[in-house]
Amino acid sequence: MRPRTLDELVGQEQLRAAGSPLRQLVEGDQAMSLLLWGPPGTGKTTIASILSRHTGRRFVEVSAVSAGVKEVRAAIDAARAQLNGGGRETVLFVDEVHRFSKAQQDALLPGVENRWVTLVAATTENPFFSVISPLLSRSLLLRLESLTDDDIRGVIASAVDDERGLDGAVSLDDDALDHLVRLAGGDARRSLTYLEAAAGAARARGSHAIDLATAETAVDQAAVRYDRQGDQHYDVISAFIKSIRGSDADAALHYLARMFEAGEDPRFIARRLVILASEDVGLADPTALPTAVAAAQAVQLIGMPEARLNLAQAVIALAVAPKSNAVIKAIEAASADVRAGKIGAVPAHLRDAHYGGAQKLGHGSGYTYSHDQPFGIAEQQYAPDVVLDAEYYQPTSLGAEAAVKERWERVRRLIRGG
Repeated sequence: MRPRTLDELVGQEQLRAAGSPLRQLVEGDQAMSLLLWGPPGTGKTTIASILSRHTGRRFVEVSAVSAGVKEVRAAIDAARAQLNGGGRETVLFVDEVHRFSKAQQDALLPGVENRWVTLVAATTENPFFSVISPLLSRSLLLRLESLTDDDIRGVIASAVDDERGLDGAVSLDDDALDHLVRLAGGDARRSLTYLEAAAGAARARGSHAIDLATAETAVDQAAVRYDRQGDQHYDVISAFIKSIRGSDADAALHYLARMFEAGEDPRFIARRLVILASEDVGLADPTALPTAVAAAQAVQLIGMPEARLNLAQAVIALAVAPKSNAVIKAIEAASADVRAGKIGAVPAHLRDAHYGGAQKLGHGSGYTYSHDQPFGIAEQQYAPDVVLDAEYYQPTSLGAEAAVKERWERVRRLIRGG
């Protein structure tokens, strides 16, 4: 079922558009090396195959998992010999190029520089971290996006009817189709593997229809009844957040696992954790926000499925942390006053005094430099008159915020002359 033309390629509209660099390379038969960056099953190998097929070049594949410098040089030498002998040019496809060492990537450079090969290198990791600069600068970087559920649905539907696939030998129930789409997680190759397994299971039962039970049995994984666009999406994420807020790490992990199995976007989960770290933990555990941010960065750097460990660690840390909602209450109270028109003029001694004429206006006059005062705290007015007595931040006595509460109360008294 591998697409034979760019028009058959599913998804990646930005790469298939008229006049796009990829279309020019394929249809214009230009020799230029490509670096394809994207998640598994999004079409990286397919693009290399299409480029080879439509430009009449030889297609040679090298896997970075098993090949070494010797194999890379041998492939380039063979391509050079073909070219010098009047034969066809060669497309050298290197899968998982990020697994190559610097020396192995260096071995590719002569073939690329001298155009003995048209290099198509594929990676699932950020090439700016995993590919050497000389190779990056000599290649056109194309980023592939994850396939949508509709894309995967189209891949499966085509495979059911196409003569290269199941050729209409079986039918696929809607709920079974939804299950396969969900389990594929945006990976076209995985969706076809699951479909083939489900079709085999149906035939073994003497049936020509793939129902949900057959699909579940075939891939040995129960269907997660979860619609990313429906009520379940909102119900599960709501229960997830409330479980962490309620300090039930086990319940939170259950909902996290449900979202993983349903193919939820891990970036969505990570964003919610970063918000929760400030909204529900705050200064009761000052490490909560750095932990959540680190998990979000890990999702971007590593990707799924490995990043599920980072997210799980953050979920447990946030669930068992002491809780405080003082941060959100403070900013909400301050915002409410601003919306109510309690703006007020900035006190003159706090105004900018770094421009000509500022002193004549009294700007900065009477300002006390905090570092010159005992304890580094100056008694003076900071807030506008209209909110002079406002006490927005009300720290709790929970966790590390207990110490913050004690210090803030002393500091506030010193500032306001209490």
